[in-house]
This record gives sequence, C-alpha cells and structure tokens, in this order.
Amino acid sequence: MPSNAQIINKAGSTITTGSLAHGNLNPEQARKFIQQTFEATNLGPLVRHVMRTAKSGEIDKIGIASRILRGKTENTDDGYRANVTTSVIEYACKAIRLPWEVTEETLRENIEGQQLEAIITNLMTTQLGVDLEDLYLNGNEATESTATDYDFLKLNDGWIKQINNGGHVFDATSESTMTLDIFYKTLQKMPNKYNNGKLRWMMSPKRAQEWELYLMNQVIGKGGAVPESVYTQPVHIPTVACPSMSDDKIILTDPKNLIVVNTYDMKLRKTMEGKEAIMQDKRFYVCHLDFDPIIEELDAAAMITNLPTLG
Repeated sequence: MPSNAQIINKAGSTITTGSLAHGNLNPEQARKFIQQTFEATNLGPLVRHVMRTAKSGEIDKIGIASRILRGKTENTDDGYRANVTTSVIEYACKAIRLPWEVTEETLRENIEGQQLEAIITNLMTTQLGVDLEDLYLNGNEATESTATDYDFLKLNDGWIKQINNGGHVFDATSESTMTLDIFYKTLQKMPNKYNNGKLRWMMSPKRAQEWELYLMNQVIGKGGAVPESVYTQPVHIPTVACPSMSDDKIILTDPKNLIVVNTYDMKLRKTMEGKEAIMQDKRFYVCHLDFDPIIEELDAAAMITNLPTLG
C-alpha cells in the first residue's frame, strides 16, 4: 500500500494549473488515505468506517427481533411471518483542512535532504489521524469558557457528548477510588442483548494503569493473587487505551458501534511557485477532507464519568 506521502505527491502532480499543483483523490486513493490516518491510533482500526459521496445524508440500520421461532404444523399456514426492523442514522460531514509548509533552506540544509519532505508529510498525516481521533471522542464536549482548545473541539460533536446526551451514564462522583464495582454498575446499565463478547472498555492509558495499581494494592494489603486477565479485562471485557480520552471518563461499547463517516471529496494541494512561495522560499501544502463521528445504537453505549482524580 502506498504511503500517505506517496499519495500526496501523486495527487499533487496530477493536475497543474498556473503555479498550483493540485488533485482530487480518486475513491481508491481516498480510502487508502483515510485508512492510514485511522491506523495512526489504537482505536482507529477498531471503529467502523463509512465512505459516502454526499456530505450529509442517512445510513441505514437493519435488525431482527429475538424469539422469532414458531412451532411447525404440517400442511398449515398460520399467517405468521418474521420481519426485519429498519431505521436510519443521520450524518453531516464537517469540512476541515490541515495546512503546512516547509522552507527550501530546511530541505537543502537537512541531512535527510529531499527525503525530509516525505518525512514531514508522513508526520503531518500521522498527526492528522491523532487529531481526528481526539475530535471523534471529545468534539464539542467542552464549552468555549472551559476549553483552551475550543476552536479545535467545536468542529463536530464527538462520541462522548453523544453518549452523555442519549446513552447510559454512570456518575462516579461519590466514589473515592477505582473499584471493580464501578465497572459492574456501568455494565448493569446496558441491556443484556449488547453484552455479547464484543464490548470494550475505552480509557486513557493513565486510567488503565491506575486500575492495575489498585489491584496490586489489594494483593499487597490482603494477600492472595489477582489473575492476570483481570488487569486488562475488568468484568471479562478487554480494554483499549485511548490517549485522547481524559482520565475522568471510561466508555463501554462495541467499537463497531462507533462510526466515522467521510466523503470521497478529498483534495491534496502542493505548490512551490507563486509570489508567496517565491518570496518566502517555501513549499506549501494543504489537505482538505471532511468527517462526522456518529453512534449506530446509543442504547448499546455506556460511560463512566467524574472518576476520582488520579494520584
């Protein structure tokens, strides 16, 4: 699979108009580019990715009820038919961009030479993946008065805000420390039909480490041994470390219940000419894309909030 740097360079050399090299990614290039941004994080490869041509629209949901079997009687038709249930999830992709620049002097003087351009491009697209995961989780979760990075966070509503507004929430304000009870109480809020072996706890690395510390202290204080699986699988549910999550929250859901919608309308532009580039002796780049993080089934998502401060 070509790297993002190769995709950018290929797209940038596709069309030349005046002093600007630019290109719209074809569907296959767009898929590869998005895939590689997802691979920059732990959570990215686990969630569901959907590509669309329209910036807003609907994604179909289809399901079936339980206990739909009926007894068989030879040569009779009682008129019973099992049915599927259908519904839709609305999405609206938000346009974003990532611009960067490199001075020609940097390229000339650096020991990497021309390779430095590809290195910087890969770093930028990796950071794009990290920033996007941050938005998928935390978008619009804070207000302008409480977030120093509100200009970044306001770009779209993230999964945390969506769960707060319609999922199952366990408030751990009254808890003085991390205990196994917190995990059980949160799991109990979710209908049993979703507790099917696909659930994952999503938490910050520090929070996962505090859980391990709590268990170790229990062993030291009371003796005995804690099975190794309990460290990484509270309530027999594996954990996923998400550095973009704050330490005071934990999400519980099937990662495939979390959806990121992108459109094929992606543009990658690069120029080494024009008045600004010549006067500043720079190369300019910009990546245009859009996204919308949505949740397929809010009833299948739970979250622990206001966890005790880490020691």
